[in-house]
Amino acid sequence: MHIERHSLIVEFPEYRQQIHDLKVRDAHFARLFHEYDEIDHQIVSIEDGVEHCSDEELEQLKKKRFLLKDLLYASLRQAA
Repeated sequence: MHIERHSLIVEFPEYRQQIHDLKVRDAHFARLFHEYDEIDHQIVSIEDGVEHCSDEELEQLKKKRFLLKDLLYASLRQAA
């Protein structure tokens, strides 16, 4: 079974241009975006069975992804 990624552009398609703009001009946003993308990729790899970890580690990754998504969304709303 293939697990779908939670790309920020898929999650917030209405902010596509703001995501691009902030990645280019805001180093903090770009760093958070990169970290979010890496964690999302890792979660998908774990759920697809490519990587392995404990249930607790997976839960912590999902919580961190959610926190990053919330921070990124707040930045997007502020920039809009």
